[in-house]
Amino acid sequence: MMTVVTTVTLKDEASNQWDRAMHKRVRAAAEMDGWVAVQLLREADDPQRRAIIGTWQSREHWAHWHDDEAFKATRAELAGLEDGPSNTVWYDVVEEQD
Repeated sequence: MMTVVTTVTLKDEASNQWDRAMHKRVRAAAEMDGWVAVQLLREADDPQRRAIIGTWQSREHWAHWHDDEAFKATRAELAGLEDGPSNTVWYDVVEEQD
């Protein structure tokens, strides 16, 4: 399994629109082959900062998701809501506990 952590800063007044679009994206991702789990996080000390923590069976599954029409549709909704580029880091899952 692989976990990808993406962090982003939102433009002022964009948080509600971004949160709605990401909620739709997460619901669609949950239907994809290879999807395991996701968390959408709002930074406690900076409400304009978000983190998306997604776990997939493989990086290839995640890449396939990025070719899906549902992903592309939410990408259009999210365009212009972020204040600068996002940062993405990949992790190999070493251990998981539920």
